[in-house]
Amino acid sequence: MPLVYQQNINESTKMAVWHIAEEEDFFLAQVPLQKNISHRHKRLQHLAGRLLLKEMFPAFPVALIQVADTKKPYLEDEPFHFSISHCGDYAAAIVSTAYRVGVDIEMVNDKIGILQKKFLSDAEMKMLNAQCLMTNDPMTNNPMTNDPMTNDQCLTLCWSVKESVFKWWGKGSVDFKRGMVLQSVQGDHTEGKLHCLFKNETELVVHYLSFNNNFLTWVLTAH
Repeated sequence: MPLVYQQNINESTKMAVWHIAEEEDFFLAQVPLQKNISHRHKRLQHLAGRLLLKEMFPAFPVALIQVADTKKPYLEDEPFHFSISHCGDYAAAIVSTAYRVGVDIEMVNDKIGILQKKFLSDAEMKMLNAQCLMTNDPMTNNPMTNDPMTNDQCLTLCWSVKESVFKWWGKGSVDFKRGMVLQSVQGDHTEGKLHCLFKNETELVVHYLSFNNNFLTWVLTAH
């Protein structure tokens, strides 16, 4: 069973990642396909995400999942708060009985720089350059040795952080550049957290973990 990562975040919240290596029948024997998806791999991602929910909370009523107009999956009356993400051969999910949650998984992308100005401000880039990007020692012109990130890693992480916050919000209509402002980074290229100001009023802490050239990011707040 390729459950490659699981974390009990607190007494009411769990998160996990599944590496998709099975055929469709494996998933269909355990969870339903709830919508018509023509692309085979997207069907596998859909099914793996829902299986993760039951892996973490066996009582999770997967068949009762609904999808809002904003495309956020939810349960009526919210006995569980949850978020699902897919990327390549991975599916990730976070579930809580008490907290509002968001999760995202992204593969490091060398084309992410093309979108940089659409989701990061100049002030955010200045902060990132100072706190997490790989820079050269001015004396030797060699890379610094404090486990910094490459530009592609940093930008992919920031995109993933804002995707997690977007899913946490769940109501759509958020400007990624102005509505989610990254203020600081604590950590290195393997794990850490970013502080994000949402809509100039809510301070969020978004955690991250790196594995197999992917970033997993998640956020939770009291409901």
